[in-house]
Amino acid sequence: MKHFSYQKKQLHIENIPLSTLIKTYGSPTYVYSYAALKEAYESYQKAFKPLNALLCYSMKCNSNLSILRSFINLGSGIDIVSGGELFRALKAGADPKKIVFSGVGKNAEEMTYALKKGILMFNVESAQELALLDQVALKLKKQAPIALRINPNIDPKTHPYITTGMKKSKFGIQYEEAFNLYQEAQQRKGIHIRGIDCHIGSQLTQVGPFVDALERVLALVDKIQSQGIALEYLDLGGGLGIRYNEEKPPTPQAYARAIGKALSAYKLKLILEPGRSLMGNAGALLTQVLYTKDRDNKRFVIVDAAMNDLIRPAFYQSYHEILPLAQKSGKKEKVDVVGPICETGDFLATDRALPKLQSGDTLAVLSAGAYGFSMASHYNTRPKAAEVLVKGSKHYLIRKRENLKDLIKGEEIPKALQ
Repeated sequence: MKHFSYQKKQLHIENIPLSTLIKTYGSPTYVYSYAALKEAYESYQKAFKPLNALLCYSMKCNSNLSILRSFINLGSGIDIVSGGELFRALKAGADPKKIVFSGVGKNAEEMTYALKKGILMFNVESAQELALLDQVALKLKKQAPIALRINPNIDPKTHPYITTGMKKSKFGIQYEEAFNLYQEAQQRKGIHIRGIDCHIGSQLTQVGPFVDALERVLALVDKIQSQGIALEYLDLGGGLGIRYNEEKPPTPQAYARAIGKALSAYKLKLILEPGRSLMGNAGALLTQVLYTKDRDNKRFVIVDAAMNDLIRPAFYQSYHEILPLAQKSGKKEKVDVVGPICETGDFLATDRALPKLQSGDTLAVLSAGAYGFSMASHYNTRPKAAEVLVKGSKHYLIRKRENLKDLIKGEEIPKALQ
């Protein structure tokens, strides 16, 4: 988190005090470091240059147009999981030929949209999806470029909600069924086989599961190509973890070294779909203390950010470091940092040791650049936060704070109720 640091007792993002941003844009506000996302992306570029990999930013982790444009300007492709994400990616200037369409529930309308735009390929997740895609493509007098997403039944040793490569998960095609489905795909006139895909989960903190999954996938590649089915691409998905607390995830360099030798024997274009490892530690959520409340041996710090702004602590029981914007000394006390929403589960931290806080103090919730704003909601009819991008000594509002009128946009009371 080197792009967030105390300078003269004020917490900075790059060269700007976060107190300046919260005064300028209000609270709660998401802030992102351009230097951090650029450094993370270039780390992947350098590590995987010998493997000639195509990096496709996994935009579900943060889909702000300015964030997308930042990665596109750095040369990135985009990994999408919905028609809405395709729309956003194209609006941000993405090259359709560098877009891969993942996701377990694509519908005919989304398929049509993506085929008309000419994306690189669909990562197909079931036999029924393959059949529908074939029908849609034939209706458009096109061939749909595809990879089959293989479920290798590898335990990634991460949170169960973000484990995607085991038999019990909804994702992908069972390993034992994949070969037959490739043979079926080869016979479909609306399908053009381009590759093979595998994604085993998110927030992985060791390379072993990646290597195990790759070995299984390459064994299947051998079998598929022995039957005359040509493959151009090997998509290994994303999943590399970040440090939220005490984790020690591998670097992109370590990941590249771990899989490089096995890939050297194959003429396959590697695709990677990093998301969290590019954006997670590039962002923070700024919030202000509203009140404090003492109850028996428990102290609550009530802030103006809530689970609708950052749901990860409530949903995944995840840890996010919390720092005061003005550095404080003195004895720390254990507190629960909670939001205004009418849910006991509305918390940003529980039993967290923090300096003594009072009403008006401002805080930064770190490691919030991925799956923060993108998972935000209007629960309790709360407007969504503003988003700000920082580059050096400059800052830019990249999403306005919603107002009350935004909350009812699109709603209409029918005459029958008037």
